[in-house]
Amino acid sequence: MNVLICYFSGTGNTHRVAQRFAECFVAAGHQAEMLRLDETATEKSLPDNLLQKIQQCDLLGIGYPVYAFNAPPILLHFAKKLPKITQKKHTFLFNTSGEPLKLNNISSLKLSGMLRRRRFDVTNEYHYCMPYNILFRHSDEMAHKMWQTACNLIPLDTAQIVNGEKHLLKRVFAGGALAWAMRCEQWGGRLNGRMYRVSKECINCYKCVNDCPTHNITVNKKGKLHFGGKCLMCMRCAHLCPKNAIKIGLFNKWKVNGAYSFDEPTTKSGQRYNKMLTKAYDRYFEEAQRRTSSLRQVGDNPNTKPTAFN
Repeated sequence: MNVLICYFSGTGNTHRVAQRFAECFVAAGHQAEMLRLDETATEKSLPDNLLQKIQQCDLLGIGYPVYAFNAPPILLHFAKKLPKITQKKHTFLFNTSGEPLKLNNISSLKLSGMLRRRRFDVTNEYHYCMPYNILFRHSDEMAHKMWQTACNLIPLDTAQIVNGEKHLLKRVFAGGALAWAMRCEQWGGRLNGRMYRVSKECINCYKCVNDCPTHNITVNKKGKLHFGGKCLMCMRCAHLCPKNAIKIGLFNKWKVNGAYSFDEPTTKSGQRYNKMLTKAYDRYFEEAQRRTSSLRQVGDNPNTKPTAFN
């Protein structure tokens, strides 16, 4: 089986999950290719080579981080440009977020509808907790636990897909209306993106300019950074800035700077969460433990480290 995994990753979490899926498909005897969707963000049509790969693959995987309980605009833009195919193509979706709330399950509603209208048969959906890149910083201990949990779950989910076992996330009541309302974050993000600024700590490395998926950050004739109105609020520029020099407008007090290591820490952090989040995390980890203890896995090493996200 030839598997193509198309994904968008703001700061690297979804990239890690996509690579873990690719490793597990290969371990199960299949071919797997990963394809980042950054370059499709501003294109009017999908490149011919990408369309050809989509048409030729036997299984299509699509991954994304959850933004305000929705798929990010770049994924909707990607789905909108897909042609309607003649034969149904098996498709699975996976997403990442910083919390295991059931509201995340509605994030694929619009995306799934767009795909199905183009005859992409979405049979499997999965959600994985990965550490926040906005709101607050998870401890190294929690980041490690989240990643190890995802590493253990993905082989099981790969086995479901390979064996033809359907798995769709349970929706919440009035989820469609809520998802529609929360999509206001998309235009709000573009507006807030214009308010981004750099502090005196900026060293003009232009990493943010080169990494921005929508080319929203440019350099003027004086060498100063300018932030336009195409921001996805993916947090890549602020999160990965080596000098923590980017101020993210109205959300600056919730900024999280610095990549997570995901290595096992030597000391416990004692990080605390509010009651609702604590219960949600406990349920997520307990359910993951039950699954990994009782089901057969596909994949030879759950501790495999993916390559770094650039």
